[in-house]
Amino acid sequence: MTGWRGKRTAATGGAVAPAGPPSPATGPAGRLRPMVPEDLADIMALEHKLFPDDPWSAEMFAEEVTQPPGSRLYLTAEADVGATRVTAGYAGMMFVPGGVQADVLTIAVAPAYWGQGIGSALLGALILAAGNRGCTEVFLEVREDNPRARGLYLRRGFEEIGVRRGYYPPSGVDAIVMRKDLLR
Repeated sequence: MTGWRGKRTAATGGAVAPAGPPSPATGPAGRLRPMVPEDLADIMALEHKLFPDDPWSAEMFAEEVTQPPGSRLYLTAEADVGATRVTAGYAGMMFVPGGVQADVLTIAVAPAYWGQGIGSALLGALILAAGNRGCTEVFLEVREDNPRARGLYLRRGFEEIGVRRGYYPPSGVDAIVMRKDLLR
C-alpha cells in the first residue's frame, strides 16, 4: 500500500442518479470509465481548480492510478461538449487488502457540471465496486464546510460517525467522517 494521500471530497452534483458499473457507462450524468495515465493532465487541471490550497501532486495521482486494481479504483467522468469529450469529474477508492472496508479517497466534479448527477454517478460506481469486491462498509471524509457534498453522501445512505479536527491543511477545516453500511 502506498503512503497516505489525504482524503477529501469536493462539491459534487446534487441529483441522485442510479449507481452504474465502474466499467465504461453512459447515461444522463455522462460517461464513466476507468482513469488512465493519459487522463492526468486534465485531472490535474481540475484538481488545482477545485483544491487550490491542497491539491494532490501529479506524482501522487500517477502512483495511485497505477496501483493494482485489487487495491484501487479511479474513475473519470466525461461529458460531451459538441463533438468533444471533456473531463467533468473524477473519483478514487482504496480497497483494504483482504478486508471488508473501502475508502473514498477523492471525488470531484467541475463546477460547470454540478447538479447534473455526475457526483452521484461517480459515488454510485464506487459503492457498487466496493460491494462487488465483498466490502461491507465504505468510509470517507468530507470538509465540514461543504454542505453540497455532505448532502449527497447523506442521500446515498452514508451516516456521520465522527470528526477529525483540523484535518484539511492549510485552513485547518474539520473533516466529517462518514460511513455507509453495504449490508443494509
